[in-house]
Amino acid sequence: MAALELAPDYEILPCAVSTDVFAALLDGRAQSAVLPIENTLHGAVTEHYDLLLRNPVRIDAEGLLRIRHNLIAAPGVELSAIRTVLSHPVALNQCRKFLESFTQAQALPFYDTAGSVKHIMNGALQDTAGLAPELAAEEYGANILLCGVEDHAQNVTRFHLIRRAEDPTPTVETDKLSVAFALEHQPGTLVKALQALASAGVNLTRIESRPVPGQPWEYVFFVELRFADTPTADAALAALRSEARMVRELGRYKAAAT
Repeated sequence: MAALELAPDYEILPCAVSTDVFAALLDGRAQSAVLPIENTLHGAVTEHYDLLLRNPVRIDAEGLLRIRHNLIAAPGVELSAIRTVLSHPVALNQCRKFLESFTQAQALPFYDTAGSVKHIMNGALQDTAGLAPELAAEEYGANILLCGVEDHAQNVTRFHLIRRAEDPTPTVETDKLSVAFALEHQPGTLVKALQALASAGVNLTRIESRPVPGQPWEYVFFVELRFADTPTADAALAALRSEARMVRELGRYKAAAT
C-alpha cells in the first residue's frame, strides 16, 4: 500500500525479507524500494537502519500510512467459526485488546499480515482468520469480518523510498535530512555533536542508536533533521563532521505531511 502511494507508476516486485529488497535494488531488478522505518506504536524498524548504512543507497522520499487491521476470512465463514487468528507479530501486538476479548480463538504469529490472508485462501481454511489491511481482502478475494480492530487509532507507519546512491538525484524541494554518524568513545562527544547541530540551525526530530558489530558498547547514531534551506543543511553536516569520526548522509527529501 505504501509502495502504491510513493511510487504509483511502478510495477511492484514483492520480496520475502528486507535483505532481498536491498539485493533487488542493487542488482538492478528494482529501480526503487519502499521500506518501513518507524511506527507510532511499535517504534523503529531497527533492521532497516542497519541496512541503510550497510548498502550504497539513498533516501529520496518518505510517506505516512495509517495502519488499519481487519479480521479477514474466507468467503462464507462466519465470525463464530473462527478458532485461530494469524498475523505478523507486530500486528498481533497492535491488536492485543481485541485478541484478549476474542476468547474463542488463539492468536498465532505468521510471516506477514497480507500473507496470512493468502495462506487462508490457498488452504480454504474455514476456522482461521487473518489480521491484515483491506487491500489484502481485495487482492485474495477474502471477506472482512471486522474492521479496524487495532488498539489505537493513531497507528501510523512511516516509510522511506530508497534508490541506489549512484542514481540521479530527483529535482524536488527538500526540507529533511537523514544522517548516520559515529563518535569517539569519550565523555561529552554526543553532547558536543548535538550542540553543533543546534548551532547550525537545524531541528533534530529523531535520534536512534544502533550497536557497531564487533565493537562492544560502540554505537552509530541515526538522526533526522529539518532544515530551512540547502546552506543550512550543508552547514549542519559540516558542523557534525567537525565533531564525529564518521558521518554519512543517507538522503535529503521532502518531509511527509502529517
